[in-house]
Amino acid sequence: MTISLVRRTARLLSIALPMLCSAATYTVTDLGTLGGTESIATAINASGEITGGATTSAGAYHAFLYANGSMKDLGTLGGPSSQGQGINKSGEIAGYAQLPPTVSAGWPPRPVSLYSGFTDSNGVMTALGAPGGAAYAINDAGQVVGECSGGACLFSAGTVTSLGSLGGTSGSTEATAMNSSAEVVGYSYLPDGNFRGFFWINGSMTALGTLGGDWSQAYGINEAGEITGIAYTSGNLGAHAFIYANGEMKDLGTLGGAYSTGTAINSKGVVVGYATPANPNATSYHAFVYGGSKMYDLNGLIGSKTGWVLESANGINDSGEIVGYGSINGNEHGFLLKPTK
Repeated sequence: MTISLVRRTARLLSIALPMLCSAATYTVTDLGTLGGTESIATAINASGEITGGATTSAGAYHAFLYANGSMKDLGTLGGPSSQGQGINKSGEIAGYAQLPPTVSAGWPPRPVSLYSGFTDSNGVMTALGAPGGAAYAINDAGQVVGECSGGACLFSAGTVTSLGSLGGTSGSTEATAMNSSAEVVGYSYLPDGNFRGFFWINGSMTALGTLGGDWSQAYGINEAGEITGIAYTSGNLGAHAFIYANGEMKDLGTLGGAYSTGTAINSKGVVVGYATPANPNATSYHAFVYGGSKMYDLNGLIGSKTGWVLESANGINDSGEIVGYGSINGNEHGFLLKPTK
């Protein structure tokens, strides 16, 4: 597998987000690999435990748990690869993995390997539901959201619930994140072929709208029900990260380029993600953090001699610790950023 670029409150968007000092800096830790050359970190919990995926010495790609300075291989469901996507306060992990190959019914026979969502608790990986799906987030109650063969779904206490759609065709929805109140976000296609980010609670799915363009996607939600993601702007000339709260979508801007995506948001309303930098010669996205009404390039907050190019920030906890991936010594590695002040 290759690494690739995944409660409503009375507060108004006009109230300033918690301030993030422009002089804030971070220490950066290389999470390493499972013996191969690449890794990616996708999520971090309150205890600083991290999940993601990494290559092994044999060239496979496996989900991992990183804790206390060490990366643990979580294995697979019998196929060659797996990916950790979410982690809750108890260290339970949700993700997806390939199942053992089967032989197709056609001629000539070909090996077929399907994916399944999984949960991992204390190093034991368990498949979720029927093959053909994936798990992207797990909350502190152990509920999981992701994608089933019929579209976005919620796994809870052994029951699989379809989240429905915004009118698009079957299988055209995906649930990407959830909080402890089982408020779910993701995206769904519309009858006209465009798609919108959605907010789902208690069987009801609501479209989030856009920043003036044709589509949006939601990727993160915090315990207050504040949502982040990406939405096209007027004229579809760019797509920007946003915060959605109280029925309104706020444009977070970019790092100078045309695109940015919010991937996660903590309880303090601080958003992380990735964006195109202003430099037209840049060959990758840059990881960002947004707080205090400003977007900051994380590459400018780690010092100039680390050797890192931080490409995407994928998770943030309430302590402000950030995980993602970037380039170091010519390889893609997962990173952990810890605030220094």
